Order: sequence, then C-alpha cells, then structure tokens
Amino acid sequence: MIPQNTGMGFAKPFGMRKKILIVDDDEGIRDIFRIIFEKAGYAFEIKSSAKDLLENHFSFPDLILLDKQISGIDGLQICRHLKSQNETKDIPVIIVSATPDIGIMAKKAGANDYIEKPFMITHLLETIERNLNKTRRISRKKV
Repeated sequence: MIPQNTGMGFAKPFGMRKKILIVDDDEGIRDIFRIIFEKAGYAFEIKSSAKDLLENHFSFPDLILLDKQISGIDGLQICRHLKSQNETKDIPVIIVSATPDIGIMAKKAGANDYIEKPFMITHLLETIERNLNKTRRISRKKV
C-alpha cells in the first residue's frame, strides 16, 4: 500500500521569507541576532558599519534593525537619513539601545519602533512581526 502523503501532493508552496537588515558593530550582538533570526526563519543581512547604509549599498530589506551607537556614528542620525530618502523612507526602522529614554529619541528620529537592551527574544520577535504586519497592511491598501 502506498502512503497517501507521498510525492508532491503534500508539498505546500513556501512564502517569501521577510528580510531583515541588522546593523550593529558589536560582534557578540550580531551573533545573537544571527542565531535568533535563523531559528525564527527570517532571511537577513548583517552589517557591522553604517557606511553602507549612508551610501545605500545594501539590498533593500523588509525591515531594518539598527543599533543606536555604531562605531562613533549615532544610529538616530542614520535613521533620519534613511527616512529622508525616497528609496528607504517606507522601510520600517527599529532602533536597538540600552540608552535611557530611547523610545522618545527613536520616535523623534523617525524610527517606527525601538527595543531596549537587554531584551527578551519574544519581545524582539513580537516587535519585528508587528512592524512587518503594519507594512503588509499599508502595501495592501496601496494596491
């Protein structure tokens, strides 16, 4: 007897994985994000410097996770730059920082959201998913 679920009949098409651009100069933090996003099933690109963001040398993601302090450059300034560019203004930016009152500063810089360090993995993933879902709703309305 042949099992019912053999062959391609049981296969389901894979949806496009959402891509996250992670920008952090701390190697340990980058490794943590790598592990979290691999396990969560996201596609991602990791940058250790903000230079590529300022020059738009990256493949455009669905969301940007940006450290507030990157090798002497203020991540809030980078966020303002991204939000002022036509190519990147609609990409959600989440600022990550241990700085007190980061939420207020992030919003003033145009960030869509923020995450305070240290953070719970569940909070990180919920924040990312919430912002990706907002983007999906907006793009559906534009069609």
